[in-house]
Amino acid sequence: MSESDSAKLAAIAWIREQMDNYALTLDDLVAAGCFDGEPSAGEPVATNMPGATDVPDVPGATSAIAAQQPPKKAAPLYRNALGQSWDGTGEYPDWLQRAVNAGQSIDFYRVE
Repeated sequence: MSESDSAKLAAIAWIREQMDNYALTLDDLVAAGCFDGEPSAGEPVATNMPGATDVPDVPGATSAIAAQQPPKKAAPLYRNALGQSWDGTGEYPDWLQRAVNAGQSIDFYRVE
């Protein structure tokens, strides 16, 4: 399997996960205009996706799926001397929590 095929399968898995998370159906996406565009010349229409036996053939579906990318990781806001970083979302990572508990200011690790 090529790297491109792996990337496509990962994107499809992410899209299916988002559809499950938000209880979206293909009809919801069509109604929202996700498939209004026509595929480019030579661009195949996705009809053989794993588990897509019940998905109707929708013109432009491949280009809409290809345009969807998993969210990019946020740029790090904090970094230590070992190169460990944190983007500021969620709980403090262990290395930063230990530093703060030891009395170090979090601003010391802020990336400019």
